[in-house]
Amino acid sequence: MLPPTLPFQRETLLRQLDSPQLWDLIVIGGGATGLGVALDGLSRGYKTLLLERHDFAKGTSSRSTKLVHGGVRYLAQGDVALVREALHERGLLLRNAPHLCQNQSFIIPNYDWWSGPYYTLGLKLYDLLSGKLSLGAARHIGKSETLHRLSTIKPEGLRGGVVYHDGQFDDARLAVNLAQTGIELGGTLLNHMAVTGLLKTGKGQVAGVQAVDQETGHTYELLCGKAVVNATGVFVDAIRQLDAPGTAPLVRPSQGIHVVLDKSFLPGTDALMIPKTDDGRVLFAVPWHGRVVVGTTDTPLSETLEEPRALEAEIDFVLRTAGRYLARPPRREDVLSLFAGLRPLAAPQHGSAQTKEISRSHKILVSDTGLLTITGGKWTTYRRMGQDVVDRLIALGKLPAAPSRTATLPIHGAGGAPTPPDRPHLALYGSDQPALRQLLQEHPELSEPLDPALEFTKAEVVWAVRYELARTVEDVLARRVRLLFLDARAALRVAPTVAALLAQELGFGADWQQRQIAEFEQVARHYLP
Repeated sequence: MLPPTLPFQRETLLRQLDSPQLWDLIVIGGGATGLGVALDGLSRGYKTLLLERHDFAKGTSSRSTKLVHGGVRYLAQGDVALVREALHERGLLLRNAPHLCQNQSFIIPNYDWWSGPYYTLGLKLYDLLSGKLSLGAARHIGKSETLHRLSTIKPEGLRGGVVYHDGQFDDARLAVNLAQTGIELGGTLLNHMAVTGLLKTGKGQVAGVQAVDQETGHTYELLCGKAVVNATGVFVDAIRQLDAPGTAPLVRPSQGIHVVLDKSFLPGTDALMIPKTDDGRVLFAVPWHGRVVVGTTDTPLSETLEEPRALEAEIDFVLRTAGRYLARPPRREDVLSLFAGLRPLAAPQHGSAQTKEISRSHKILVSDTGLLTITGGKWTTYRRMGQDVVDRLIALGKLPAAPSRTATLPIHGAGGAPTPPDRPHLALYGSDQPALRQLLQEHPELSEPLDPALEFTKAEVVWAVRYELARTVEDVLARRVRLLFLDARAALRVAPTVAALLAQELGFGADWQQRQIAEFEQVARHYLP
């Protein structure tokens, strides 16, 4: 029997805004950080509301390198505390969301005599810092094993390699599952709901938010008896301006891009890690959903964009750097999709020209009006960021003391289920797989693929609307089935089919379908190679 759709219906969630009530905790922002805060609050029993202007993980949180990691680069920089914390959180995430997060082996190819011992020693320390949550010991391997496992790298001058382990995941699907988990815990989590103002008491203290439903234009005034949290990532300064116009910015954006290639460029199960690039970062080539994600870059930006675009110089840099290691250097015409994301880096006190030097640790600030803002951080530590925010609110006397339960809280979909061999990508649905397969059995027409060349079916679109809070073509193709990130041209091909399925599910007409297709085409242009 299919699970009831009612808790995940937008109408059900909106009705929860109509009743006169005080929320214990209002969270602005539905990316990794905001979802972490909301889930932690709900795990402690607080009445929690989360509002996201667009879709869950619409921004930076869907555009990562798809790694759950401690950060090898941060270890090289000597930030041992940050690495230890991230490695601990990595272990918790792989345990709490095993359907989305897996152990991924990485190989660093060695082309000089010293790099093998050097990286082996460093990565042994990396393992040591992970303690009981280690994913596997680092070790040196010879040239023949390196070439066997990374069959497409350049053999000339190769001396061997170093194998180590980290986590790999699906970022946007984790965000969706976190939102589902929050709703199942009794929270109200809404996408496409923009916060346009802050409500204040007569003494100037933040007492709630004004929000506008992006679908209907209806305005809500939502009161909070205890705490409002600004967790909007690269957009935290926009909310801070609502609180106190003229406030100095906290975030310094840095753009990172990725290119997506066909699996033939890295056909095995191991990921490639290039430890030193021209800009001082590392470059990864990671198997992901039957393709290969290669990145990333580090480009300081002067403005924060909702739809950042990969710069030509960035694309050339990624392809050129990967080409130094791959026997068949990737060319521009080999790129299936490319995506750009902005890191919400906490700006240093005295400025720095190098964004790679800016700390990835998170910072919590409380304004004179009581608005709490969290900046910095990364996906791997989303849970710890949420816990730290709620702990701070308790310390400030804004929330009653209660213990966090997120360290052992299974995420929606955990528990797993046998994956049909003909549809291996359904493993992402975890414990929802049996119900999804039942939907396929009861409606055989939904088993048709969205495109003959693709693995995704019409049933997954219907499922995304009924159970995963999807409202637009972009919601589905960018953050539910991930096709926009895997093959931008294919995503454009299937957009009309997805729009028709959505319209049927949501009760919209032909005009709505055409608007949806046009809006998606505008967004998808940023992902075309």
